[in-house]
Amino acid sequence: MSGKTITIPTPGGGSFSGYLARPGLTGTGPGVIVIQEIFGVNTFMREICDGLAREGFVALCPDLFWRIEPKIVLTDHTEEEWGRAFELFKAFDVDKGVDDIAAAVKALRGREETTGKVGAVGYCLGGLLAFLTAARTDADAVVGYYGVGVQDRLEEADQIKAPLMLHIAGKDQFTPPPAQEAIATRLKEHPKVTLHSYPDCDHAFARTGGDHFDQAAAVTANERTQAFFEKHLR
Repeated sequence: MSGKTITIPTPGGGSFSGYLARPGLTGTGPGVIVIQEIFGVNTFMREICDGLAREGFVALCPDLFWRIEPKIVLTDHTEEEWGRAFELFKAFDVDKGVDDIAAAVKALRGREETTGKVGAVGYCLGGLLAFLTAARTDADAVVGYYGVGVQDRLEEADQIKAPLMLHIAGKDQFTPPPAQEAIATRLKEHPKVTLHSYPDCDHAFARTGGDHFDQAAAVTANERTQAFFEKHLR
């Protein structure tokens, strides 16, 4: 399945790009915003969009690093790319990133391919942004994979309006046990939040081809995500 690059307008009159995949050449379906890791809109993000399209969703991965370096594409294969990815992560404005996700939600909801509801799914940096998307935007359902820094934003939990599912890696090197405990303590009784823990998995266990990829856990998490979207977006 091949997608295409589209332009997403911002409220301030600017614009940025995103990768859009739809079910077949003329298919329609609910929308899903795919929120990137720290490597830009790379092959993995596009594969996620394509996979969602095969399941009948219209998927859009916005280029959230556009304010720093538009259309950058990195992998996790070399130290140089890791270094550049962390530079981008440190320079990234989280609040503006959430604003851009809100713009992407609006743009996707307004496209003729999209039948109505729009959700979001994010990974790593995108996992944190997914949490904030559920709290700050009008997305209809949100999923976050191994979000980094969620424990530092828990004061926003009361603002969560959309159903939110979080996949937490038990051995996540970027989210140590005290952070995981804080997340669980604050969110486990939240009426809008569903938590899933993968005790033996490290960060990025769902990134195909990554050092910590765990196929069994990834399959389980992805099936849960699929069922969640089927329930809340159809």
